[in-house]
Amino acid sequence: MQEGKDDRSIGELITRLSQETVTLVRKEVQLAKAEMSQKASRAGKNVGFLVVGGVVAYTGLLALVAAVILLLGLVMPYWLSAAIVGLVIAAIGAVLVVKGLNTLRQEDPTPRETVETLQEDKEWLRDQTR
Repeated sequence: MQEGKDDRSIGELITRLSQETVTLVRKEVQLAKAEMSQKASRAGKNVGFLVVGGVVAYTGLLALVAAVILLLGLVMPYWLSAAIVGLVIAAIGAVLVVKGLNTLRQEDPTPRETVETLQEDKEWLRDQTR
């Protein structure tokens, strides 16, 4: 803050306040973009776990179907090996899906930093206009 008398007119002060407000809003938008990009990147990774888990579980389902077919068609020990492999693959897929879902549930999509700084800016602007 300047001490003493300020020679600027009210119009100049309002223009300056307007310019600084525009700059502030632009910087807040940049911060929000950066924060949302970071959160989207983490969410994308967890969606990847869901996709991979789904594919692995589907493979397990196919193996279980093959086991049922072998059991009914041949009534030989081959079905047992197919059933064991299918159960193991399905279990791995289930673990991956649960991990992805749990991690996604914990992710907060709100740009907290941006919300906080916008609140601070609101308070600052309110103080400036008093």
